[in-house]
Amino acid sequence: MRIDQAQVWGLQAPLIQPFRTALGEHKTLDNLLFVLRLADGTKGYGEAAIAPHITGETIAISRYNLKAVGRWLLGKDSRDYWAISGVLHERWSSNPATIAAVETALFDAIARQRGLPLWRLFGSRCRKLQTDITIVIADLDETKETVRRFYGQGFRQFKVKIGQDPDLDIQRVVAVRQLAPLGIIYLDANQGFEVITMLKFLKALRVLKIRPALLEQPIHHADIEGLKRIVRSTDVPVCADESVRSLSDAVTVIRARAASVISIKLMKFGLVQALVIARMAKAAGVKLMISGMLESALAMTASAHLAAGLGIFSFIDLDTPFFVRGPGGRPAFLSPQGVYDLRAVQRGIGVVPRIQGSRDNNAF
Repeated sequence: MRIDQAQVWGLQAPLIQPFRTALGEHKTLDNLLFVLRLADGTKGYGEAAIAPHITGETIAISRYNLKAVGRWLLGKDSRDYWAISGVLHERWSSNPATIAAVETALFDAIARQRGLPLWRLFGSRCRKLQTDITIVIADLDETKETVRRFYGQGFRQFKVKIGQDPDLDIQRVVAVRQLAPLGIIYLDANQGFEVITMLKFLKALRVLKIRPALLEQPIHHADIEGLKRIVRSTDVPVCADESVRSLSDAVTVIRARAASVISIKLMKFGLVQALVIARMAKAAGVKLMISGMLESALAMTASAHLAAGLGIFSFIDLDTPFFVRGPGGRPAFLSPQGVYDLRAVQRGIGVVPRIQGSRDNNAF
């Protein structure tokens, strides 16, 4: 189980459309791949999804840190993943995507070496998962076209990005309701509103007889009192995403009762702390969403394994492979309608990326 090699590679792919939120946009998938090898030749794969406009991380910093982690890991026993995770959070806490990539690769290698699917490390039964689909910020015509395409494809849960133009956002939500009459609507503001404007927005939707099934991160991540006010003012479940970027953040939100749902993303705190936070929230009666950044099938499927094995997630938001063109897009065990069925995965995550090397991407 000793780690004897680690590598960093680029992971790029075009998108079917720009992935726009209130915080910014991705025009392409531009992430990093971390590969580690055990002494018996078993490999594990992890992805660092870089979102500078959300976390401040960059490709250059993440590549540098992944190489440093790779050097530090050499000779370590992969079974000491709790201790390894502790050091990662001590030394590289400002670069959580790096932590996520390393821990995912570590767990992938352990599962592969044991001949187990990754979900089996988290539970005894593999649940099927139905993901929502994101309706990115766009003009009304593009919104309608996207809704028609995905509704026709079989999706019935729509996560509508809002937060830049409230009037246009209302029109877009109305369009989703009209074009997807059987659909469930989630709203994700990505911190784009103030408390008053968010409550006015919800009131306008009530007048139109539209009730979202979820409201995600309506206001600035640090405004915990504002989140509490929104929770007290609406019967719509309120989800904390950017407000929970660490284990301590999760404790703060849970104690303050500032959200009824917490969004778990591996890219915010890695796989080990994701597991801890999920169990802590469940014990406190807080519901869970499993989600991610703009990720390829590798990272998205790792998150799906966590949710499928634990079986405690109420909201599934693992849709970005549908936005990626090429090999990083939808894997075989993700149906065109958005259903993850991981029972056919035999070892690890079940996704092996295509690696295209260059002289800048070297082993340690």
